[in-house]
Amino acid sequence: MKVAMSPAALRLLHALIGRACVARDRILLTDWRSTDWQSLTFIGERHELQLRISGAESMEVAKRLVTGLEDADLSIPGHVVADITVVDHPRPGGDGSTLIGLEALTIVD
Repeated sequence: MKVAMSPAALRLLHALIGRACVARDRILLTDWRSTDWQSLTFIGERHELQLRISGAESMEVAKRLVTGLEDADLSIPGHVVADITVVDHPRPGGDGSTLIGLEALTIVD
């Protein structure tokens, strides 16, 4: 099933997958919500996402993904990641996978 995602959301997902340094098929997007956001001077989107990392050493991959994430410079053409936070720290899934929850704010560059 394909999820309808904005260009900013799709680019953010690709940046996160790239940060994990594993094959794309090991990271499953289990939930994603994006809502429009604006301030007096900026427009963008607020994103909430849940990821499932499968395979051997999934906890290590998850920790690599989230360690230092709030200070990471994620490259998203046309947008800036103004804020990103781990809201659900890596935890084991029932099938040997690892689950992570994140929230992010992207603004148009």
